Amino acid sequence: MNDRRFPWVILVPQREDKQEIFQLTSSEQSMLLSESSTIGQAMLNTFHGDKLNIGALGNVVSQLHLHHIVRFHGDPCWPAPVWGNGLAEAYDYASFEGVMLKLSRHHADFFKWYDLREAFYKKK
Repeated sequence: MNDRRFPWVILVPQREDKQEIFQLTSSEQSMLLSESSTIGQAMLNTFHGDKLNIGALGNVVSQLHLHHIVRFHGDPCWPAPVWGNGLAEAYDYASFEGVMLKLSRHHADFFKWYDLREAFYKKK
């Protein structure tokens, strides 16, 4: 989701043709939970959020992916879900870079900033 109102990261397991968590093997499910927990903790610690929302919707993009969204009491959608509430504010490059630099500064081994920068430019 491209909405700079919220710190937002999407975790995509590198497994083709998987749409649901139950389609992963037990060890892959364990890895996904571990990686999701690492991302969630990093995001809450980095952005000092009040709550972390995690969702695997996949209604628009069917490839299995988990959204990790930091929420704050009083954010534009609180306490409702972020989807379908208000107008999304697209990331410009500086906003995107700021989020990724904050995360990679504390968790360089996990957040591959250069890979993400390339993905951002490919979307344009």
